[in-house]
Amino acid sequence: MRKIWLASVCAAMTAGAFFIAPVNAKSILVIPEKRVEAPKVDFLDGKQFDTLKRKATEEPQILEFFSFFCPHCYDFENVYHLNAEIKKQVPANGKMVQYHVDFLGGELGPKLTQAWAVAITLGVQDKVSPLIFNGIQKTQTIRTQDDIRQVFIAAGVTGEEFDSAWNSFIVKSLTAQQRRLAEEVELRSVPSVLVNGKYMVKNDGLDADSVEDFVQQYGQVVKYLLGKK
Repeated sequence: MRKIWLASVCAAMTAGAFFIAPVNAKSILVIPEKRVEAPKVDFLDGKQFDTLKRKATEEPQILEFFSFFCPHCYDFENVYHLNAEIKKQVPANGKMVQYHVDFLGGELGPKLTQAWAVAITLGVQDKVSPLIFNGIQKTQTIRTQDDIRQVFIAAGVTGEEFDSAWNSFIVKSLTAQQRRLAEEVELRSVPSVLVNGKYMVKNDGLDADSVEDFVQQYGQVVKYLLGKK
């Protein structure tokens, strides 16, 4: 089997169904369809995921660490649409959040972590994310804090709103929170997905013979981990 996986190298019961088949004009024959059992999938600690020495969150939670400088993070979201598959697994009482990391991009990395805190605070993550990814990885037009500010303005945020949020206590706290959690889990590469605050998905532990299978299996692992405490 060929292994397909997204490399983390940006570093520093089934109910019986029935169908109806006509036999003649006056009668029908109901034939039970053959039951096909779904293959049992076993996910193992140390293979598809690692268990960290941390207390699990009270509510189901998916946390993705990423960097706008990481090409695999770009693919994760914009090419393979793995984020969309992961979000499907979130139960009604759960949540999914994304945290940016500092360790890529030199001096601009920490500024983008703060910018992401601004995006979360203003609720414009979906608007600014593709613009920042494009400006960093495609056009290389984002080089300064003012360039970041212009991205937010292009996304519909006024300059005054950006400036106010940038210097706010809540943004500074959220920026520190992103950095602190990355340090607590000893994060060394992105994209990385932490489930329930305790289980880290191993991107290289999933075996699949197509990208579609990889994405589906990733979602299955996340769903499995959401049920663990």
